[in-house]
Amino acid sequence: MSARGSDLFSLASGGDTPGEGDLRPPLAVRMRPRSLEEVAGQQDVLRPGSPMRRLIEGQAGVAGPLSAILWGPPGTGKTTLAHLVATAAERTFVELSAVTAGVKDVRAVMESAVRERSLHGRQTVLFLDEIHRFTKAQQDALLPGVENRLVILVAATTENPSFSVIAPLLSRSVLVRLGPLEDEEIRGVVARALTDERGLAKEFVLDADALEHVVRMAGGDARRALTTLEAAAGVAVDERAAGREDEPARIALATVEQAMAIAVVRYDRAGDQHYDVASAFIKSMRGSDVDAALHYLARQLEAGEDPRFIARRIVISASEDVGLGDPTALQTAVAALHAVAQIGMPEARIILAQAVVHNALAPKSNAVYAAINAAVADVRAGKGGAVPPHLRGSGYAGAARLGHGEGYRYSHDEPAGVGPQQFLPDDLLAEDVDYYRPTGRGWEERLGGRWAELRRIVRGR
Repeated sequence: MSARGSDLFSLASGGDTPGEGDLRPPLAVRMRPRSLEEVAGQQDVLRPGSPMRRLIEGQAGVAGPLSAILWGPPGTGKTTLAHLVATAAERTFVELSAVTAGVKDVRAVMESAVRERSLHGRQTVLFLDEIHRFTKAQQDALLPGVENRLVILVAATTENPSFSVIAPLLSRSVLVRLGPLEDEEIRGVVARALTDERGLAKEFVLDADALEHVVRMAGGDARRALTTLEAAAGVAVDERAAGREDEPARIALATVEQAMAIAVVRYDRAGDQHYDVASAFIKSMRGSDVDAALHYLARQLEAGEDPRFIARRIVISASEDVGLGDPTALQTAVAALHAVAQIGMPEARIILAQAVVHNALAPKSNAVYAAINAAVADVRAGKGGAVPPHLRGSGYAGAARLGHGEGYRYSHDEPAGVGPQQFLPDDLLAEDVDYYRPTGRGWEERLGGRWAELRRIVRGR
């Protein structure tokens, strides 16, 4: 490799030794916050007086320091907070990964913690990454050390601890929930990496549209944003014209695109493109064009749209546009909503696609949607008088004297399970309101005749 192609990180640090950059840690590691002030986001978790902040600042108080389980998606600061817990209070820091560690490693940490406390008066912080990969027996091995505060356990997981961490360990720790970083916070992380001496040290200029693409593709993951930036910086160095090495290298949108090997999807999650594509997506399902619906689904996913947002739109469509034309469409959509929340990308795309195809192919009916809108309109117009006396609650003392429940006919006592009886308020009964009007499509076709017969029996007309 030429000196020009291998000096990316020496450029970032001001060095000029060929190959020096190859020995440097990744940009995301170099830019790991060294203090609370540098931490991006998670303000609720780190508010003054919060358990995590007190743990980091070493404010044990009467209760003493508490172990913590950090739960959140990748790139939200779990490892960073663990390091701050150790360094801010001058504790001994030990890091294990549940992917490779076992009970033997845990016991070794406990033995070392005893020596550190006895010989040096230092407390040991054990950072255990991906604790959900530990078996129950392996997690049990942590209990004595946590129980006796021999170690301060800071465990990280991307999975719900209620299902992946044993109850005794949960009860001895505080649960800290970390959320994805906001777009503005990701912008701040990238801006600091461009200027900080630990990062790219002002050796690169990032175009505005390139920045927005990095932010969008990060999806709230700071590590992903910095990894993308680092890869794009490498491409920018290779593309810089000869003789212009003294100038900052430009990182354009095309540079980021090349670095990621993924074409930029023209989509703005906060602007017109967001609403236009979402609108086209919903209308394609409503219009039964499966291919178009899948296309707009793919555009949203590839642009970094939150899959939970998409799943919610599918659920709405399943009730608004499919309705009782195919009642199982809502079941599929709701199942997809829950599955997406548990599984995440990239596998969530398959689940979403199944729900989209179901919605698009299903017989359509907006009869339920129209019915509730008509009922709401009447209520807002002031229609609907008092509840008929025989329908009023009668399960309390004095209700009988008021005539509540008198004359009510228990439907299950009727030969057909239904009989003539007034349910609507007087004014709406007089109008013979007709909110629900079944279509002749799909499963709803059979409901039309049934609802007509029920109306005839109940209302006698």
